[in-house]
Amino acid sequence: MHPVFTDLLAGNAAHAAAFADRFDDVQDAQHPAAVTVCCSDSRVLQDHLFGNDEPGRLFSCGNIGNRVVQRTAEGEVVAGDVLYPLAHTGTNLAVVVGHTGCGAVTATFDDLTGGIDEPPGIEHCIDLLGQHLVDGVETLPEGLTRERAVNHLVEYNVDRQIQFLLESEEVAETVDVAGVVYDFQDVYDGERGEIHVVNVNGERNVETLRETHPAFADRIHRLWQY
Repeated sequence: MHPVFTDLLAGNAAHAAAFADRFDDVQDAQHPAAVTVCCSDSRVLQDHLFGNDEPGRLFSCGNIGNRVVQRTAEGEVVAGDVLYPLAHTGTNLAVVVGHTGCGAVTATFDDLTGGIDEPPGIEHCIDLLGQHLVDGVETLPEGLTRERAVNHLVEYNVDRQIQFLLESEEVAETVDVAGVVYDFQDVYDGERGEIHVVNVNGERNVETLRETHPAFADRIHRLWQY
């Protein structure tokens, strides 16, 4: 067996020792305060980036490209893993977490601007993103490097995922939806590892967001106002 698996088991033993008494109130039910939808990139530690070590506090969903969209025979719908806590556990906050240098957004950009060859499973995910990013690629400012273009599209992708949630009849109007970008590549001004708020309930104008949400005005930044 791969030696890393032994390391993982050791890590779990330490986790179990630390968390033994943290499940007392959530063994039989969960009522998370928020559902987070994060890219499954190994560099993005979803719960850890929020400082969360409390079982039951966050309902954490992950996939490449932090997608809220699932394709069915009836068309595109809100993915079941995202919708479940909003529909069944009393959760009224959804947070879409993009990140700088996203590989899924990069692959989608490359596919839309020249085409790529990937296995069917990856191609399916890229196609799901592509349907929502194609207009963003066409709207990008001229003269951007590939890296800058991708990070602009990271924001655009967060915006589109939020728009999909807000327009879905399956998501109650009482649900607040926020979009953030996690930066570990020094793209935004701030500390490495900070998240930057780019969208709240569909609003993406930085000045408006800062006026409306003074409690976290200093965390609101965007690369792209389109």
